[in-house]
Amino acid sequence: MNAALQQTPWRNRVRLSSLADAADAFLARAGMDRGPWIAVAVATGIAAWFALPGSGEWIAAMAGGLLLAVGAVALWRDVERRSQLMLAGISLGLALAAGIALIWARSELVGAQPIAWPASMQIEGRVLERIEQPAEDRVRLVLATRERDSGRAIKVRINVPLADDHAEAGEGALVRLRARLMPPAPPMLPGSYDFARAAWFQGYAATGGLQGELEVIEPAASGGWIARQQRSLSGHVRDELDGQPGAIAAAFASGDRGAITSQVEEAMRDAGLTHLLSISGLHVSAVIAAAYFIAMKLLALWPWLALRVRLPVAAALVGALAGIAYTLLTGAQVPTVRSCAGALLVLGALAIGREPLSMRLVAVAAIFVLMLWPESLVGPSFQMSFAAVIAIIALAGAAPVKAFLAPREESAVTRWGRRAVMLLVTGFVIEIALMPIVLFHFHRAGFYGALANVVAIPLVTFISMPLIAIALLFDIVGLGAPFWWLAGKSLELLLAIADFTASRPGAVKLTPAVPGGALLLFVGGALWLALWRGRARLAGLVPMSVAALLIAFAPVPDMLVSGDGRHVGIVTEGGRLLVLREGRSSYARDNLLELAGLEGEPVPLESWDGAQCSREFCVVTLQRGGRDWHLLMARGRELVTERA
Repeated sequence: MNAALQQTPWRNRVRLSSLADAADAFLARAGMDRGPWIAVAVATGIAAWFALPGSGEWIAAMAGGLLLAVGAVALWRDVERRSQLMLAGISLGLALAAGIALIWARSELVGAQPIAWPASMQIEGRVLERIEQPAEDRVRLVLATRERDSGRAIKVRINVPLADDHAEAGEGALVRLRARLMPPAPPMLPGSYDFARAAWFQGYAATGGLQGELEVIEPAASGGWIARQQRSLSGHVRDELDGQPGAIAAAFASGDRGAITSQVEEAMRDAGLTHLLSISGLHVSAVIAAAYFIAMKLLALWPWLALRVRLPVAAALVGALAGIAYTLLTGAQVPTVRSCAGALLVLGALAIGREPLSMRLVAVAAIFVLMLWPESLVGPSFQMSFAAVIAIIALAGAAPVKAFLAPREESAVTRWGRRAVMLLVTGFVIEIALMPIVLFHFHRAGFYGALANVVAIPLVTFISMPLIAIALLFDIVGLGAPFWWLAGKSLELLLAIADFTASRPGAVKLTPAVPGGALLLFVGGALWLALWRGRARLAGLVPMSVAALLIAFAPVPDMLVSGDGRHVGIVTEGGRLLVLREGRSSYARDNLLELAGLEGEPVPLESWDGAQCSREFCVVTLQRGGRDWHLLMARGRELVTERA
């Protein structure tokens, strides 16, 4: 027995070493590039911080990452060997811990404690930001002020109707007003939008609406030059183009989406074209590419410069300056900065003769954004943009695609036909990559987006945006009207494409709340498929398929109850939504419909044949699972005792 016990550790070491060697050989065969996986590990750490309940669990998760790094070093004592598994364990463990530390530090630095309870109060504060939203008939003012009771400095966001607005209330102005302030609202239902989390990282202690008049004590000074230029440019574009084409043109030129109506937003979303409305990679890349191309052509006309300076480097510098200027002019929002950073990396790669599109460049851009705004990881913008880019690069790097696009002797028609087919395939791949993310966040997605984008993306990139730029240029000498007319017609065509696509039968997929585990399963499988090489990558299709089934067959809830207990939605067997009470705003109704995966107007419970309602209560019987369920719900706020 003693001999057997003495042999056990030796056998365990042999078995452990064999497993480690096998894993190391797999990493070598799969061609592991640690750069993208480090970005994934950082993102995993940030996601773990959001998922775990408190500081104890955060510290434990960080310790786990550090232990992984230490264990990888201890596994191989021969440092000269530098195995793939050892380096992966060290880098990924440290990156995981760094991600948790990053978001934790960000939360402590910028997080704002909300006000304790709703209050109507007099506010005097300095305007930090002015957000014009003419489509909503309001202006939003972000104010720096002080809490009435404690005197602490807070930041609040106030909705001001356009009729009560003053043009002097720009960035830097000192204003006085009375407002009804509310602490940022948590999710109304599990799976709905968490405004409290977004407000925490934006520093908002309260939001509210104007009561009475807005008084400007001190008009805006000369500060906020970029914001004023953005508003001036947006107003000029809307003056030149009426209606929604003008609103979309203003969004392209200045990033101001405030004049785009909810109907247009919904049509573009259902058609899979909503990405065209926000300044993102498409718009920034178009501006940089145009500047790069024009600079190359113009600089080549100067022989002295062409003989002494590498023109790609000079053109890349011009493109970079154009991209940075466009990013600043359009508000420098997180998606725009993210797109600009990625485009600048591509420019740098072109300038030094490296591969411009690679997973490593995407990883660098992702880490750059996560270092500045780690909270953006849980938002749809970050997830959708990086999912689309990763899908494009993974598809372009696949061997069958390379063979399909390889140069060959063929006619121009065949060559362009091949590229058109590839564009359509790329659209389908992007739709597959984005569908679970869109359904998770918005509970509805367009099925025909790939087809619509085949026409819409070239239309916007090569016609609409260049015409807007030319029109603005010719406006300097007062000759921009013909170009504005052409730009307007191109944008009317874009709206027609959106309306036509969104109105087709089966164009929109509605789903109830998507489980977070299903989304994580899909993302994990998609990253495995995209980042590995060879046949090993195909294993990612298994979790992706399981996740797709979980999403497709997500159960429709029988009953939805808001966190405060005031709003109740009941889904009938016929697919109708019954509501306990009708709110004055559409916020509660829209949330109930989205989480139930339904459309149409909800039916008040008191109007339903199968319900009985009094002034205080409603009673309804539901048949589920072969039995009857009797529900008794209070309608009023007064406490009614059991015997009464």
